[in-house]
Amino acid sequence: MKSVVIIPARYKSSRYPGKPLVPLLGKPMILWVAELSAKAVGVDSVYVATDDERIAEVVKAAGFNSLITSAEALTGTDRLAEAARQIDADIFINVQGDEPTLDPTDICKVRDKKVENPEAIINAYCWISESEDPDSVNIPKVITNESDRLVYMSRKALPGYKDIHNAPNRFKKQVCIYAFTREELESFQAFGRKSTLEAYEDIEILRFLEMDKSILMVESLGGSLAVDVPEDVPPVEAALRSVNVL
Repeated sequence: MKSVVIIPARYKSSRYPGKPLVPLLGKPMILWVAELSAKAVGVDSVYVATDDERIAEVVKAAGFNSLITSAEALTGTDRLAEAARQIDADIFINVQGDEPTLDPTDICKVRDKKVENPEAIINAYCWISESEDPDSVNIPKVITNESDRLVYMSRKALPGYKDIHNAPNRFKKQVCIYAFTREELESFQAFGRKSTLEAYEDIEILRFLEMDKSILMVESLGGSLAVDVPEDVPPVEAALRSVNVL
């Protein structure tokens, strides 16, 4: 089965405009993500889907594939659906363009889990570190059942508890690596709008839950940091510096 990585990259981020081109240690963030994705699937199987020519030019100059998609895409997954129509592949892996510290091994884990479970949407998670705040609305928290199927995802610190003695001692967070078939992407976009829970939480994978799709969560190696706002840049640069010889 042929697998490709598609990185959705929107210039007009509401929280951080121009985020894909933000320099991290002198290199645009989108290229950090493209390069780590290439370690998992090869350069020829990495695509950046964007609605902005500035991003497309940077990507192409670095030797990666770029696809121009519409500015009307509701979410990154909607953008992925549009891009997938232009690519011949069996498995489409969405790697978020704002997580430049992802481990390529986790991309391979998500891909392999999709091959084993073609009927399920695949998404990654890890445990929130001690340095992260589970109450931060920038971190989607993950609730799974004992079979690692997604029950719910929220920007609130979940699971909740009634008795302090039963309080969880750690929380799961979403890692933005997903795997889909073309048909799953088409049905997601054909829904035509953000679902009710998706709109409340601003977490796009909840649309699949409301479409009664099964979502299987895969534990990643952890340690991934996302750039959601400008204040996230220094810790991400520090993480990149610690694992890259520059």
